[in-house]
Amino acid sequence: MSDDRKPRRREQILQALAIMLEEDSGKRITTAALARQVGVSEAALYRHFPSKARMFEGLIDFIEESIFARITRILDDIPDATTRCGTILSLLLGFAEKNPGLARVLGGDVLTGETARLRQRVHQLFERLETQLKQVLREAELREGLRTNISASAAANLLIAQAEGRISQYVRSDFKRLPTEYWDDQWTLLSGQLLRTTAQPA
Repeated sequence: MSDDRKPRRREQILQALAIMLEEDSGKRITTAALARQVGVSEAALYRHFPSKARMFEGLIDFIEESIFARITRILDDIPDATTRCGTILSLLLGFAEKNPGLARVLGGDVLTGETARLRQRVHQLFERLETQLKQVLREAELREGLRTNISASAAANLLIAQAEGRISQYVRSDFKRLPTEYWDDQWTLLSGQLLRTTAQPA
């Protein structure tokens, strides 16, 4: 029975941390405040997580698992590159919008003053997303006879920079400026310039 309760308590702690990140925007979160939110002692927190950094790592793990599991389904279900890229970006923006506390983790501001390893983890998450977009764009030539108007690397970087910028706006506005605001129109503009038909040999 105790084995079943431990994962639930860990999940409860991470949910409480995410809520505090949303509600206490701009404040540094202490383990004492988090323990009060969960309704346990600080010692009980440390039985589940040896440090606050490990709690943030738990949130980053959750973000990665949630996003990349869905990306796998997108790649399975959607054949064309433009729709794949648009759906991946919409997924990321929608995830941030629905989880404001986790958007702060993605935005990185909440990790200021924490260990460099945490900021590196978030950096790697965005690098992984950019690599995935680049792969989709490169495959477009083989699968659809389409090529990016700029290099696939530059195009993937442009797309991920759009998403990062919108998440940053969301966090900076205290979650008032939604990351999906204007996104459909902006994606129509971006996607219209993304790919072109490759020149056919004479």
